[in-house]
Amino acid sequence: MLRRLVLLLLLANAGFFAWTQGWLVPWLPPPGDRREPERLALQVHPERITVLSAGAASAALAAAVAAASAAQAGEEPPPLCLEAGPFTEAAARAAEALLAEHGVPDGAVVRELVARNHTWGVVIGRFAEREALRARAEELTRLKVRFEEIGTPPALAPGLRLGNFSDRYGAETALAGLVAKGVRDARVVPLPLGATQQWLRAPKADAELQTRLKSLPPERLERAFEACVARPPPAPG
Repeated sequence: MLRRLVLLLLLANAGFFAWTQGWLVPWLPPPGDRREPERLALQVHPERITVLSAGAASAALAAAVAAASAAQAGEEPPPLCLEAGPFTEAAARAAEALLAEHGVPDGAVVRELVARNHTWGVVIGRFAEREALRARAEELTRLKVRFEEIGTPPALAPGLRLGNFSDRYGAETALAGLVAKGVRDARVVPLPLGATQQWLRAPKADAELQTRLKSLPPERLERAFEACVARPPPAPG
């Protein structure tokens, strides 16, 4: 009796495995495909779907709540900050041309440069004249402080870099040591590392501008306008 029971269990398990693998299709329908490829085939413009980061999702939710509250109170919705990106230089120019075509006023949307990565530098400058830079370089040499001239970004050039660090704490610590040695006017700034990203931002988009930006043809705009996300200050330049 026990042998028969074990044999039946083995046969049942083998039959269930064969069914899940679709080997019994002529006699039994296969189990539903968990991947549901037929649902994927029914998607409409999946390329327009954007997965938001946690910050972007929070910003979008806050904007929606503010708009709903204003509508319930019968008030004009408050201006929103909307942005699109990142773009390449060429794509940013094309997007700006598209904005002009659709009647977006000049200055309503501005371009913002954001460094993908940055380091923290201890710098002096920008110097208005080369003579002032040379005088400061001689002073640093007398103090036995190492430095190098900065050629970029434009907001700091010409200038002098006294150190480069991976985090702000290290740069601030080095700055304190340099001040103790008599170095004047040095400061800690983020220095761009690698290529920068181009963003288009409407810092105060009223209801009409929001409608214009949201109705831009997606096939011509690489990135749709969404609620702005707080970022670290862009690197100088």
